[in-house]
Amino acid sequence: MVAYNRRELLRAAIQSLLAQSRPVDQIHVIDNASTDGTSTMVRDEFPDVQLHLLDENTGGAGGFAAGLAFATAAGADLVWLMDDDTVATDEALQKLLDARDASRAPLPVLLASRVVWTDGRDHPMNTPRVRPGVSTGERQAATEVGCLPIRSASFVSVLVDVEAVRQVGLPKADFFLWNDDFEFTSRLLRRNRGLYCPSSIVVHHTRTFGSVDADPGERFYYEVRNKVWTFFRSDGLSPSEKVLYGGSTLRRWARTFAASEHRGVLWSGLRRGLKEGVTRAPRPSSVVLSEAGVDVVDPSEAP
Repeated sequence: MVAYNRRELLRAAIQSLLAQSRPVDQIHVIDNASTDGTSTMVRDEFPDVQLHLLDENTGGAGGFAAGLAFATAAGADLVWLMDDDTVATDEALQKLLDARDASRAPLPVLLASRVVWTDGRDHPMNTPRVRPGVSTGERQAATEVGCLPIRSASFVSVLVDVEAVRQVGLPKADFFLWNDDFEFTSRLLRRNRGLYCPSSIVVHHTRTFGSVDADPGERFYYEVRNKVWTFFRSDGLSPSEKVLYGGSTLRRWARTFAASEHRGVLWSGLRRGLKEGVTRAPRPSSVVLSEAGVDVVDPSEAP
């Protein structure tokens, strides 16, 4: 669980993990250099939680990369990733494991929960992408366990297989925020199975109910830069998928501009994002995390 300056939400999130019908084996909290007393709260109220303090905020991308590295080093075979504003229902983990155990071989390497907002509506920000062109057999196999085959998912609540992570590497920490989960899960699922399990439910406590085309303001820079990196510097997508998702991205950007009252900010972010996305590649995750005081080795970066 990646945390940054949301102490009260983090408390509720940890409590929801401790209340799971299938108890978790370990809880790792990655504190992204919070300044609101997050680390003190975790130490005082949850002494059994493994707390990892980063020297600087590495964003969700760096936090999840570090968390996966810590959990892998601790001997995990399956890791449940989520944000600090995510409250899991009591059977959320059990439902993911039930679907995995009941699946035909080869087993899925990623299972995603249904993400709802505080009023019970499906959260549009966290809708997994159904796998395009999926075969009838794969769809049937997913349906048998109450799931859908997917191509990517959000980090809000996904269960991932550590062995598959060893093969494809950690999330790209240099993304900082936005699209890091899309890039990582599409890379993980390019040649592996992933399932969306609507019976596993978590509540995402975002401030507002909105979709990914809501006006992002200055953060649009990260959306643009990271999409360029995903399309041109990652092997997560096939050439045909790059065309498909690239067209979808351009349509969404157009809707964002059309609805924005601050288009100058968006134009600035677009120019900066395109320039940096084209002129440089994301730095290795081990380099980014070392600057935050974390010494890890990304399997994809090893000789």
